[in-house]
Formats: sequence, C-alpha cells, structure tokens
Amino acid sequence: MDLTAHLKKHFDEGVELRRKMAETLPAEIARAGTALATAIKVGRKALACGNGGSAADSQHFAAELVGRFERERPGMPAIALTVDTSALTAIANDYDFNSVFSKQVEALGQPGDVLLAISTSGNSRNVIEAMKAAQKKEMIVIALTGRDGGEMGRMLKPHDHHLNVAHPRTMRVQEVHLLVIHCLCEVVDNVIFGEKK
Repeated sequence: MDLTAHLKKHFDEGVELRRKMAETLPAEIARAGTALATAIKVGRKALACGNGGSAADSQHFAAELVGRFERERPGMPAIALTVDTSALTAIANDYDFNSVFSKQVEALGQPGDVLLAISTSGNSRNVIEAMKAAQKKEMIVIALTGRDGGEMGRMLKPHDHHLNVAHPRTMRVQEVHLLVIHCLCEVVDNVIFGEKK
C-alpha cells in the first residue's frame, strides 16, 4: 500500500465534504448560534452531551464558552454533561446508561436553556433521552448529527435546530462537527459582543 497516496485521500475527502457542507450549513449554524446567543444574553445557559468523540466535542464547546474563544470577554455559562464521573456512574448504576444525560438535564436544565446534543449517527439513545428531557423542560435543542440525522433529526420541534453533516463516515462527520462548534462559538461572540475588530 502506498501510505502517502492513501492518506492524501483522507484530505481530499475531508475537503470535498467541507465544500459540500459550506453550501447548506452556514445559514443553519447562524440561526442556531443566534438562538444560543440570545439565550445566554437573557441569563440562560448551555448544556452539552455526546459519547466518545462527541463527548470530547461537548467538553470542547463548553470550554470555549466558559473560558474564551478568540477574544477576551466574560465567561459564559456552559456545562458539559460528560465530565462528572460521580453523577455519570451513579446514574448508570442506579438507573441505566441511557439516563446518564437526561437525569442531569432534568436536574440542571431550565426553560429557555439550550442543549447541544451531539451524535454522529443521530441515534445515540442517551443523547435522545437528553433531548426528550430538554424538550419537556422547554429548552432549545441544537442537534449536531451525521448520516441522515437519525432519530434525533426526526424528533426536533419547530424552535429547535438541526445541524446535520450528511456523510456516512464517523471520522469525517466529527471533523466537520468541530468546525461547526467553532462557528457556533464565533456567532455567539459576535452577537453578544459585536464583530471582532
């Protein structure tokens, strides 16, 4: 196998997917990011969840809001529901793994808060349960999915947002998910603090 040629295909496929997504996703990201910024401006918070690489993405998202993205500004309220090992293990042990995020949403979520729900398949059961809990709490859901959006894409309400990276390969979807997260953070900063100079 020619490893160099093989690896170049990864770059080519990634570039092709980003070009394709550039035709559809920016307008959706702008709407979702504006909804997130509007919620934060009126004292609401963001919660985020996902599994595996999507768990890491939810933590990355929360860190960018709480710390900073590309400018000095006050921290904003965001919590990754993937980091409290005591809560995660207690809930998984006492209930089941499908409840690890939804129980936290029930405890921490308030009407008008935002849930960033991440799943490359759109079918992660514990993320779906978190979305159900968020919808019961009258929260806004931003679903970040791959493939055809799965069950998550089908359960969204009119005030929710679906950011779907329509590709079958998990790694390609995750690469674009990170770009989407950075775009959401930039929209939030620009809406709340004005365009960066």
